[in-house]
Amino acid sequence: MDELFEQSRNIFVGDSSTPVKFTKQIAFNVIPHIDSFLDDGSTKEEWKMVVETKKILDPKIKVTATCVRVPVFVGHSEAINLEFEDEISAEEAQNLLREAPGVMLVDKREDGGYVTPVECVGDGATFVSRVREDSTVDNGLSLWCVSDNLRKGAALNAVQIAELLGRRHLKKG
Repeated sequence: MDELFEQSRNIFVGDSSTPVKFTKQIAFNVIPHIDSFLDDGSTKEEWKMVVETKKILDPKIKVTATCVRVPVFVGHSEAINLEFEDEISAEEAQNLLREAPGVMLVDKREDGGYVTPVECVGDGATFVSRVREDSTVDNGLSLWCVSDNLRKGAALNAVQIAELLGRRHLKKG
């Protein structure tokens, strides 16, 4: 947070800025790299997301992730694609999410009808927006998820959303 603040200030006043904790400039940028790289090209953070998801849901579940640092002071964000065993519509998923404990569905199909990291600060809920059918796979959904990372970790959010929707629709095998 300090480095983001310092870099942002330096950019605004015209001073130079050298990354200290990050590998690249974080202010007004995104960095597709969190933690150290592993032999397969993924990072330790991406490996943790996969392992935690498999541990909580099912060891056979297929998971992939690219973890990206974004220049926000608070908040984790995820674009999630899910594939289910049974057909599920976006409307059905919205109805399930609307009733899920700890989840706040904010999904208006209009400009600003979704939640961003800035809007979730200080809240313990996981906010879900942009729920829609994914035409690239059978029985697929795509959604946007944000939460205050100081209150709840990123991987936990994805797992809780997938677990909720997967209880009835998870693709097995």
